Amino acid sequence: MAILKNVLSVVQIIVSLVLTTVVLMQSGKQTGLSGSIAGGAETFFGKIKARTMDGMLSRLTTILAVLFIVISFVLSLIIK
Repeated sequence: MAILKNVLSVVQIIVSLVLTTVVLMQSGKQTGLSGSIAGGAETFFGKIKARTMDGMLSRLTTILAVLFIVISFVLSLIIK
């Protein structure tokens, strides 16, 4: 059980570092009033957004965040 705890702890640290890096690589969403006006066009043409770098980073952030939460939950059960 100690080996599993150590392996999950190392994976948790790696996931947290990668998650931090991915979040910092994303572009800011604060564009002011012009961004809210142009936001309608972005939702209209939003199908292409998933193929862009921002779309990929957003999807990777979601996956890493879920993985982080699952590993945290499993580690809390193991340690308890």
